[in-house]
Amino acid sequence: MISRHWKGTTKPGCADRYVEHLKTRTLPELAALPGFVSASILKREIAGGTEFQVVTLWESIESIRRFAGEDVEVAVVPPEAARMMVSYDRRVVHYDVVDTAI
Repeated sequence: MISRHWKGTTKPGCADRYVEHLKTRTLPELAALPGFVSASILKREIAGGTEFQVVTLWESIESIRRFAGEDVEVAVVPPEAARMMVSYDRRVVHYDVVDTAI
């Protein structure tokens, strides 16, 4: 399993709208893709906005490739979401999931 990590900071006042975008658009689209497992949305308030870290789990790097394209480290940020951001990662980071048990 592969864990895909991405960070972005929303403009002040856009955090709730961004979460709604993730819940109603992005996550349902991901859930329909073969190999998608789950997602977590993490947030914290920082100077200048709200920082989000979105972590998705995938069955394989090939599953991610079908979603993101040949360069699997390119962030996939729809224009609607990008307009809510002060800044965001253009590249993502992947981790092999070694174990999920404590």
